[in-house]
Order: sequence, then structure tokens, then C-alpha cells
Amino acid sequence: MKVAILSGSVYGAAEEVARHAESIIKSAGHEVLHNPRITFAALQAFEPQALLVVTSTTGMGELPDNIQPLYSQIRDVLPSAWRGLPGGVIGLGDASYGDTFCGGGEQMRELFAELGVREVLEMLRLDASETVTPETDAEPWLADFLQRLSA
Repeated sequence: MKVAILSGSVYGAAEEVARHAESIIKSAGHEVLHNPRITFAALQAFEPQALLVVTSTTGMGELPDNIQPLYSQIRDVLPSAWRGLPGGVIGLGDASYGDTFCGGGEQMRELFAELGVREVLEMLRLDASETVTPETDAEPWLADFLQRLSA
């Protein structure tokens, strides 16, 4: 299966989780596309069969700058080929920010809903105030995500 990993990161933690997810998904025998600066054209050319978003949250619950242009392009086009694809979101944030905790991840979930992407697993929320190893903390969720992709 061709899995595209989209990542949005401010300080690098989400990037690290995305790279770790990439190696786990590749080890499971899937073809993976992950490039933090991917263009919409390159993403479409890959023809993903599943989507995984790993993003942190910045400001008042917004997506990081590096994923914002891609998010906007996807929203403008809403590729019909992605309707029904399996997907999942890993959100990183700090619970002390209250309502905006993992707001970037929530934005991507809303986009998935608009696209008709099937969330195969509830969004994983990683709290920076509770973990120093988010990539390791994501492993059980990723194992479950992979199992559901194969189902």
C-alpha cells in the first residue's frame, strides 16, 4: 500500500515522530512518501492509498508554517481520488494550552472529513508536558493503525 505521511513541525518533535512512523510503516512492507516540504503536485503524483498526518500545533491552535501551504492547496482542490482512503492523525501539543491542545491535528481531521478520508483510528494526542519520547509513545498507535490499514 502507498502511504503518504504529511508532517507539520515547529521545533522538530513532530518531524521526528513522522520519520519514526515512516520507518515502521516501511518495515511493514508499505511504500512510503514522506517529505516535510512536499508539494501538492508531488503528493498527487504519488497517488497515495492511505494518508497519515503528524503535526504539532502553534500559536492559537494553528498548523505549523511548513504544512500550511499544502493544507490550503488540498482544501482548495479537495481531490476526489482521496475520497474513501484510510487515514489517521497524530497530533502533538501541550495540554496546558487548554482548548487549543492539538489544534493543528484537529484542523487536519476536519480536512479529512471534507475530503471523505476515513479515519481508521481516533487521533493520537501526544502531550509535550507529559512525554520526552513522542516517537516511542506513538508506536502502539502506529501498530494499531497498520493493522487497520491491512484489514
